[in-house]
Amino acid sequence: MTPYYDHAGITIYHGDARDVLPSLDAVDLVLTDPPYGLAVPRTAGGWGWGESVANQNDYGGGDWDDSVITDELMADVIAKGRYAAIFGGNYYRMTPSASWMVWDKANGNTPFADAELIWTNYGGAVRLIQHHWQGMLRKGREPRGHPTQKPLHVISWVISRCPDTPATMLDPFMGSGTTLRAAKDLGRRAIGVELEERYCEIAAQRLAQGVLALGGT
Repeated sequence: MTPYYDHAGITIYHGDARDVLPSLDAVDLVLTDPPYGLAVPRTAGGWGWGESVANQNDYGGGDWDDSVITDELMADVIAKGRYAAIFGGNYYRMTPSASWMVWDKANGNTPFADAELIWTNYGGAVRLIQHHWQGMLRKGREPRGHPTQKPLHVISWVISRCPDTPATMLDPFMGSGTTLRAAKDLGRRAIGVELEERYCEIAAQRLAQGVLALGGT
C-alpha cells in the first residue's frame, strides 16, 4: 500500500485500519483513540455552547464516531504492539488491568466529561495527569483540527509512562496525527492510519513543522 505521507521515520496510510493492519509489522507501542460510538457533533458548538462560539470549528461530515469498533478489531489493534494504550478503553470490553491512566481535564462544572480513561497493559499502578481541555478553552491554546483531538502534552505523557522506551509506535485511528507529532518530537518512528483524507492532510501539515519542545503544544 502506498503511504499518504512518509518522511523521517513517520508514515501515514490513508485507509481503513481493518485493511491496513494485516500488512504492518509489530511495534513497541500501540497508542490510539478509537471511536467511542458517541456520534460526536461536527461543530464546536455541538455541546451546548451555541452557534456563536468564537473560533468555532466545522469538522465536516462522516460517521467515524457513530459506533465502536468490534472486539475482534480491538484485539488485532492491541496485538500489534508489545505495549498498548487505548483512550476510551472504558467504552470497550477490555481485559482487566491495574494500570489504567486518567486524564483529568480540569473542566469544572460543564457538560463535558471531567476526565478520560486510558486502558494500558503497562503494569503498575493507576496514573493521573491534569491538563485543561474544554472546547475552545485549552491549556496552551493548542490548535485543534479534529473534534476528539487529544493534547500533545497528554499523548507525550502516555508515551513517557511506557515501561520500556518505545522506538516504534502505531496509531491505527490517527485523526489529526497527535501521536505521530509526539513521536517526531521524541525522535521515534511511528505509523498512523486514518480513514478520512482531510485528517491525513492535517496530520501531514502538523508533521511538516519543525520539532517542538518536548511536551509542548
